Amino acid sequence: MSSKQGGKAKPLKQPKADKKEYDEDDLAHLQKKKDEEKALKDLKAKASQKGTFGGAGLKKSGGKK
Repeated sequence: MSSKQGGKAKPLKQPKADKKEYDEDDLAHLQKKKDEEKALKDLKAKASQKGTFGGAGLKKSGGKK
């Protein structure tokens, strides 16, 4: 008999990732990416308030039987 009696096996723990050191180019790229994501999020929020973004969605065909 094995010591485990079934069930889901626990995954092995992953070693902690070392902190990465970024140079100025990497930091500038990350900041630009954050700014773009924030601008896109703001644009989506503004559009959803007006109700013009996304349209009516999927329409179901057919009726009740």
